Amino acid sequence: MRHVYRAGLIVASACALVLVGSLVSGDSSLAAPAAVGCFVSLGIGAFGFRRLREFSFTIWIFAAVTAAMFYPQYFQKVGDFDLKVLIVPLIQVIMFGMGTRMSLKDFGAVAKTPKGVLVGLVCQFTIMPLVGVSLALAFRFPAEIAAGVVLIGCAPSGVASNVMAYIAGANLALSITLTAIATLLAPIVTPALMELLAGQFVPIDFVDMMIGIVEMVIVPIVLGLILNRLTRGRAAWLDKAMPLLSMVGIAVIITIITAAGRDALLDVGLLLVLAAVIHNGTGYLLGYWSARLLRMDKKSCRTIAIEVGMQNGGLASGIALQMGKVATVGLAPAIFGPWMNISGSALANWWRRTSEEKSEIRNQKSERKIDLIE
Repeated sequence: MRHVYRAGLIVASACALVLVGSLVSGDSSLAAPAAVGCFVSLGIGAFGFRRLREFSFTIWIFAAVTAAMFYPQYFQKVGDFDLKVLIVPLIQVIMFGMGTRMSLKDFGAVAKTPKGVLVGLVCQFTIMPLVGVSLALAFRFPAEIAAGVVLIGCAPSGVASNVMAYIAGANLALSITLTAIATLLAPIVTPALMELLAGQFVPIDFVDMMIGIVEMVIVPIVLGLILNRLTRGRAAWLDKAMPLLSMVGIAVIITIITAAGRDALLDVGLLLVLAAVIHNGTGYLLGYWSARLLRMDKKSCRTIAIEVGMQNGGLASGIALQMGKVATVGLAPAIFGPWMNISGSALANWWRRTSEEKSEIRNQKSERKIDLIE
């Protein structure tokens, strides 16, 4: 398999050269296949190298988005079947997977770390919504695009934040608890915030949105919890299958939304990407320093930063679909999702490396002290 991975990287490099050549020469006929081929090949090659493997999911997302941008007709309908119909069921599968990995014990952590949970939830549902509406107004996006920027800010965190907290060596128990509680609060908090902040852009029906989130989130999670309780952790195959199925589901959702909103994305694409980068980065920054100001330990501060900065883009996309505006309101979540995986991976790996370096320095100092004593 090592040869396959290396071949993937070689093909990716060749496709990148073809892409650059086509752009320089002005002959765009090869740009589309070269761009798609570059990301697909890079995605294959990434599995063979530890440092690249952590970014493989994001690379595949870029491959899917690139294909959807160049060939949108293949990702909107199959015959008479509208692929947008798949979005809500896929979100339900992802939420069910979250439920199977949870237990009632996860919620018991609230009693053990009430300050961390309270700080995390307040930061989650204040920082990101307020930054979202500020960016929407500052960039003067069209009304429905602006509503999407606010929507991704009003969504809870998702399972991706738990993965990043684990990689960063942060407080994983706090991360899981925050994700679980924020998700359970979403049917009330998200529609309320949307009505308050996004009502100036598009009409918001609080009750319809609340019911939709209950159907997409609460019901699948409860079913997952029940299954986990019945199997008592014996379904090991399910624990392995659900994360992969969730990643595939997220990729499919982003691809469908990108294809549906391609024209609108071409109009505001770069500005929307910039808004997503600022939104995400501000969430990390304010989440971390809010926790630091409240004198929380560094691990918990890093956890809250990740939980605040990383949102549940899949859920936001499902809400956009239920609003009947997935091609406009759904664009911001579709862009925010891939970017937060890139930034989250980079931040988590940086924090992990700095922690390892500090630990190594402490060990060296301890060894020197022992040598001096001897």
